[in-house]
Amino acid sequence: MNLKSTLAVFGIIAVLAFSASAQRKKTTTTTVKKPAVTTTNNLEIKQSADKVTVQLKNVTAFIYKLGGIATGLEDADKDAKAGKLSRAAIDRNNEFKSAVVQSIRNLKAGLAALEIEFRTKASIKPYLVQVNGVTDLATQSEDLALAGQFTNSGKSLIQVVEKLADTLAAMP
Repeated sequence: MNLKSTLAVFGIIAVLAFSASAQRKKTTTTTVKKPAVTTTNNLEIKQSADKVTVQLKNVTAFIYKLGGIATGLEDADKDAKAGKLSRAAIDRNNEFKSAVVQSIRNLKAGLAALEIEFRTKASIKPYLVQVNGVTDLATQSEDLALAGQFTNSGKSLIQVVEKLADTLAAMP
């Protein structure tokens, strides 16, 4: 169990480090003299597509990392219920699970901001149908993780990836 715990620790640390850095907003400044409306729309669409790409990368990387630790977390829960783990190991596992849930919440925050942007900007509203529901899927993932179903939690996030990919495919 020591090897599993050590691997889980490294996995959680990597997930947390990724989640924190992935949610930072990239800021760019450009000087543009009042472009025509179509140019503005094209620019907004391009910027929004870039944001979809960032979220797609964030969720995909998280799923990859979650896949490596989900089974370990679930197995540790089974061992804890069977009385095979020490109190310290149970506490560590609970900390890891909390960290995964927090990472999902961080992803959900980024997805919610993206979905809100698609609801509020007229130039990208036509693509809302593809991105609509990603926040709900992230909430479903969070709920499953809170219930200790980390593998199934990742499956909800795969649906998020599909929706984000469909969004990018629909955008010019």
